[in-house]
Amino acid sequence: MKSVEGVEGVEDTVAVRVLLADDHPVVREGLCAMLESDPGIDVVGQAGSGEEAVTLATRLTPDVVLLDLRMGEMDGVAATGHILRQSPRSKVVIVTTYEDDSDILRAVEAGAAGYLLKGSSRAELIDAVHGAARGATVLTPSLAPKLFRARAVEAPLLSGRECEVLRLVSQGLTNADIGRELFIGEATVKTHLLRAFKKLEVSDRTAAVITALERGLLS
Repeated sequence: MKSVEGVEGVEDTVAVRVLLADDHPVVREGLCAMLESDPGIDVVGQAGSGEEAVTLATRLTPDVVLLDLRMGEMDGVAATGHILRQSPRSKVVIVTTYEDDSDILRAVEAGAAGYLLKGSSRAELIDAVHGAARGATVLTPSLAPKLFRARAVEAPLLSGRECEVLRLVSQGLTNADIGRELFIGEATVKTHLLRAFKKLEVSDRTAAVITALERGLLS
């Protein structure tokens, strides 16, 4: 086990414990060499399949698990779910060559703390491991727009009336004002708002308007 020492040789912190999982041995060794070059990272195990990654993660409880996306019968997304159930304190980061929008979204929805491309630099990889260990979400910068687009596609659509109501909310109108504007009862306005809140996964008017604007629903 590695430790990170202070300037006077006093042990300050324990290194981040990492489990690597990739079905290509050469890739695993390359990633291991890059990570082990950082004194703050300790590669505690290597797996050649999703199933083996789950078994080792359960036994070793690493701080961070780096998973290849596509590995035989159990891919990285499926392995992520199993690992987080068996070792909930571990953080999973997908490391892959694939940039497909749906793959990124699947990984994030499964609970992955990040998604990196195998072409990432040594510094990016090491920063991602430390970031994930701290609880941060890590994502190769070029993938951020893809994740945003994927989430937008998956976002539930508001009905025309719900959009109208939120548009008027954004203009500062009260429920009573909106009812008069749209010739509907105040209770009906409230019903439309509650439905919009549920679809947007928010709990108040301000958050609903902000979220709808961010998703381009109130053009």
